[in-house]
Amino acid sequence: MSITPDYILDASGLLCPEPVMLLHNRIRDIAVGETLQIQATDPSTERDIPRFCVFLGHELLEHIAVDGQYIYIIRKLASD
Repeated sequence: MSITPDYILDASGLLCPEPVMLLHNRIRDIAVGETLQIQATDPSTERDIPRFCVFLGHELLEHIAVDGQYIYIIRKLASD
């Protein structure tokens, strides 16, 4: 990852919809412009997290998938 996030959320081992629910709760607590890295093992996050960002107006900065780990870095652009 080329971006150092302000916060990290580990949702490894959790299944849909838990990773997105945790993400939704956590992103409320950070300031607009800050970044959050979420780590997950559920492949459905590859669909769900980009949709979450589009729907709520946040920016997906990076997304990598390696060896069953899915890592996303999101910049909060909208206040909830």
